[in-house]
Amino acid sequence: MSPLASFVASLALLLALAAPAGTAAEARIALVIGNADYAVRPLRNSVNDARAVAGALKGLGYEVLLRENASQRAMLDAMREFWLRGRQAEVRVLYYSGHGVQHRGRNFLVPVEAVLKTEDEVPRKAVAVADLVDKLAASGAGVNIVILDACRTPPWLGTTRTRGGAQVPAIASGLAQAVAPRGTVIAFATAPGAVALDGTEGNGVYTRHLLAQMNVPGLAVEQLFKRVRAGVLKETAEKQIPWETSSLTGDFCFRSGESGECPAIAFAGASR
Repeated sequence: MSPLASFVASLALLLALAAPAGTAAEARIALVIGNADYAVRPLRNSVNDARAVAGALKGLGYEVLLRENASQRAMLDAMREFWLRGRQAEVRVLYYSGHGVQHRGRNFLVPVEAVLKTEDEVPRKAVAVADLVDKLAASGAGVNIVILDACRTPPWLGTTRTRGGAQVPAIASGLAQAVAPRGTVIAFATAPGAVALDGTEGNGVYTRHLLAQMNVPGLAVEQLFKRVRAGVLKETAEKQIPWETSSLTGDFCFRSGESGECPAIAFAGASR
């Protein structure tokens, strides 16, 4: 080996050893969080949902970070790790099942230890969705898929406030509308301001239909969510209407078609 080649090899080894642990770029990476064991309004299926989605994504070749019954600190740490490892990824998927609330037009995910009495406590005790979505969108080329099965009745203690002479809950139900940055899809289990069903079987209604569609070869993500919406509408007698917003500029599929159409790793976000 020449002196130059030896130097290059040594430099590459030193750089690899110096790289922070857990920050290696992944081609396809997902953060999956399932919160069910709440002190107020515990949920039946959220952890089951998260485990099922994590398994499906692993089967599709994703590097998956799975967190169950996470505290606020654990959620923030997981999101930081996800963002660091996914900065150069071609596909980044965030899936969350658990309680979610809105505060002044912003959506928040609720850690299991949080007990919410008033809406003013939300930013301090919960985790803002937009903070992570904005970081993902700024990461560069690639696709961001954000799936929030988080529209259950919020875990508040029953306090009320007066609005127009009437007593209303201190925390509004459902999640607020959101704008998807370029290269991003944000999917909700139900329409803005509405409440999703937890489900009586092993998985929630929305996630069960999501799982049924994720492995369909060549199914573009927009069509996937349309099929999920149709299935949920039918099963809930139109009481729950899944909703999403997208800024993709090309096709993306979780599983590519048998003839190679709609590649599973697409560049629907384009370079930024």
